[in-house]
Amino acid sequence: MPASITTVPGSKPRGLLRLVFRLPIAVYRLHLGWLFGRRMLLVTHRGRTSGRIYRTMLEVVRYDPATHESIVVAGYGPRADWYQNIQAQPAIAVQTGLQRYAPLQRVLTPDEVDAELASYERRHPWITKPLLGKFYGYDGTAKARRELAERLPMVGFRPAK
Repeated sequence: MPASITTVPGSKPRGLLRLVFRLPIAVYRLHLGWLFGRRMLLVTHRGRTSGRIYRTMLEVVRYDPATHESIVVAGYGPRADWYQNIQAQPAIAVQTGLQRYAPLQRVLTPDEVDAELASYERRHPWITKPLLGKFYGYDGTAKARRELAERLPMVGFRPAK
């Protein structure tokens, strides 16, 4: 059977899509994370039941140079393993570009998520509506964005002072 490249939000990526998602982690292991700039973030976290160390690559929705905070989204929703793990125990480390740090983390409120989604859509309209439309039925309206903001958690990571 051919490898699947599609997935449903809330399900774990499998097949070719899993491989694609895991490739950037290898780039970080080769100390080439700077190639991603601040667009990607590697979070190291501990499994909530296994206690094992995991690394998950996430797209940065927005980076704030004033506070050095990177905002990421749990695209698979609140049931994403990495998200549940950092709820049980804070993330161990974050790497973005050449920077690695022990993070302070915060979960954004639905109002903040709504604002981040609106901002992201303004900056990336060619990808936002098609992608969110395909996976979440997003139609670009304020009401649909608000509903999405209630379902998709976002987390801010910044270096501890």
